[in-house]
Amino acid sequence: MELHTLKPAVGALKHKKRVGRGQGSGKGGTATRGHNGAQSRSGYKRKIGFEGGQQPLQRRIPMYGFKCPSRIEFTPLNLSTLQVLAEKYQVPCIDHLFLRKHSIIGKHEKYKILGGGALTFKLSVAAHRCSAAALQAIQDLGGAVTILPIYE
Repeated sequence: MELHTLKPAVGALKHKKRVGRGQGSGKGGTATRGHNGAQSRSGYKRKIGFEGGQQPLQRRIPMYGFKCPSRIEFTPLNLSTLQVLAEKYQVPCIDHLFLRKHSIIGKHEKYKILGGGALTFKLSVAAHRCSAAALQAIQDLGGAVTILPIYE
């Protein structure tokens, strides 16, 4: 077998339909687009959700629910996560700068310390919110919690 003798499998290649190349081709005239209407024109692009003039589904279905525009989302951080971070990086203090540096939270994310897991050594924590269980667990070991302002 040589490179110049290679051929594709039978039926693998298919010739493209060449439309609009004259009446003798059988695909001339309207070039398989029909006679009139938007789809026969060049540059036609169907709008997303367009149903041929019928009221689209997203407009037939009634609106429901409410999203409060002033709601503040907090990223949850458990005590077990703080424990792992403190052990891995050997730090006595965890704040938003440390968490951003190690890609735990995003640049504009707010975070809340939750009481999941256990903490085994003294740790100073700065957070936007802190649950009562997490606050108690940190203070029992002699650590401190600083609440950061939400609107900076």
